[in-house]
Amino acid sequence: MSTKSAKILKGHQLRVTSCRRDVLDTFLDRDIALSHSDLEEELKENFDRVTIYRTLKTFLDSDLIHKVLDDTGVTKYALCHHDAAEEHHDHEHVHFKCDVCGQTQCIAEIALPDIHLPQGFIVKEKSLLIQGTCNKCSN
Repeated sequence: MSTKSAKILKGHQLRVTSCRRDVLDTFLDRDIALSHSDLEEELKENFDRVTIYRTLKTFLDSDLIHKVLDDTGVTKYALCHHDAAEEHHDHEHVHFKCDVCGQTQCIAEIALPDIHLPQGFIVKEKSLLIQGTCNKCSN
C-alpha cells in the first residue's frame, strides 16, 4: 500500500480502502486529468465501474479531486493540490489539453482572471482551457 495515498486519504478523513488507495495512486502516478473510463480501464481487474464511480464521488465530496473541463465532453477529474487542513480553496486555475498526446493537466500556478459579469448574472464556477502542445510533446 502506498504510504503517500494512505496519508492523503487520512488527511481528508477518509477510510483507506483498496479501491480508494488504487484510484488515488493512479492519479498520483499519472498526474493528469482522468475520466471514469480511464480509471476503469486501468483498474478493471480489481474493481467494477460502480465502485470506481462511488470512489470518485467520495473524492469530489471530500475535495480531494475536482472536475476538469476539456473539449471532449467527457467529465475528467484531477487531484486538488492543496493542504487538507485548508478551509477554503477554489479550482479556478488554467487547464491545458495537448493536441498531440490528448492529455489534460492542471496548471495551478496560473489563476483565472477576475471577470465581472453584467448585473443579474451569477457565477457558479469558472473554467479556462488552453489547447496546444505540452512540454513533453514539444521536445
